[in-house]
Amino acid sequence: MTDLRSTLPARALAARDMAYVPYSKFRVGSALLTADGTVYTGCNVENASYGGAICAERTAVVKAVSEGHQKFTAIAVASDLTTFCSPCGICRQFMSEFGTDLEVIMVTTDGLTSIHTLDSLLPHSFGPKDL
Repeated sequence: MTDLRSTLPARALAARDMAYVPYSKFRVGSALLTADGTVYTGCNVENASYGGAICAERTAVVKAVSEGHQKFTAIAVASDLTTFCSPCGICRQFMSEFGTDLEVIMVTTDGLTSIHTLDSLLPHSFGPKDL
């Protein structure tokens, strides 16, 4: 991992601590690296109206897009699991809107990482090219 990429797991773990999860108690954090080297973090935020909840990955992407970024190179995802936490299907689809070559870094609570491309996690995805 490049220097900036190497900071993403720790940033995702720190973002996880900001999660608002009064219902599931399942905390997730993410750290998204934009093409220009800016990092945006996100955490999951639950809501009593369950459909209103948002995952950590989408929080980070929405923050980045709202600041004018649409090209991303890597995202780290961390939870309280001792195993790797993979982005859910909705997050995979949401991130694929901005490119399937995104590097997805899954992080355990111990800081171990497993690196994949978004395309390998969501093969044959539906996206802008299909419209």
